[in-house]
Amino acid sequence: MSFTVDNTQAEVDFPVPMENFRRQVNERLRSSVDSVEPPRLREAMAYSLLADGKRIRPTLCLLTFEIFDTDVAIALPTACALEMLHTASLIHDDLPSMDNDDFRRGSPSNHRVFGEGMALLAGDALLAYALEFILQNAEALRPEKILGVMAKLIEVVGPSGLSGGQAIDLYCQGREQVDPWTVEEMHIKKTGALIEASVVTGAILGGASRDDITRLTTYARNLGLAYQIVDDILDETSTFDEFGKEVGQDRAAGKWTYPRLMGVEQARERVRELITRAVAELDGFGERASMLRWAAQVVHDRAAA
Repeated sequence: MSFTVDNTQAEVDFPVPMENFRRQVNERLRSSVDSVEPPRLREAMAYSLLADGKRIRPTLCLLTFEIFDTDVAIALPTACALEMLHTASLIHDDLPSMDNDDFRRGSPSNHRVFGEGMALLAGDALLAYALEFILQNAEALRPEKILGVMAKLIEVVGPSGLSGGQAIDLYCQGREQVDPWTVEEMHIKKTGALIEASVVTGAILGGASRDDITRLTTYARNLGLAYQIVDDILDETSTFDEFGKEVGQDRAAGKWTYPRLMGVEQARERVRELITRAVAELDGFGERASMLRWAAQVVHDRAAA
């Protein structure tokens, strides 16, 4: 089966297990904000949270969990919380004081519909509500698993993750020269940290061993960096209809990206290297990790499109 994904209008055939997880996440997300008050804040949160998307982060969580356990209902609240964190980061990134994007997923950005103040509050509310939502639905989890998941998600929001990555991004804008290590650190924190958390929390909830979590962390770290480089490539090579938002924004804003640093073709080669490393970490999991391999292949193929 196929459907339109959130940052490109090209249709992708998603395996049935991934489409099933996407459907479950969407159903749970729709009900998750029903009771939020006040109404205008709820509308702003729901506008971005319920927009059509691949749900790649919650799906990665559920796919990783399924390597170790079959009762995915246990991991579903955390999967939804990951999408809340991701949505909050998108709302904040789009603000005029940040990336200044007027469109997201082919629709007007949150601040264009609700105003900058309400968009800021909607993002803040989703950051907090993500953690609250896990705790509200944690009755089937042992305390050590709850603590492990919460610690990882709190880390994602802070200086080691989204906030740190965005700070580096703002600092680098407009500078005449930035070294490759700074660009990589920005990408690892701004995009990669949440993808890493998606995989790691799934492993924690599934009862993975420390060695397994280490290998899956390496897989996810490589995947997350590759994912951001691909987005940077598409910002230079695709169109608004394909990308779901204005293209060429990064270069126009003076942002430092892999394509700007080394050119599109070398950036594509970097993606190939990262995906090869990511997939190699899955060798010990056999067929149980087939969907994680598929996800890595999709990232690779988007770079080459």
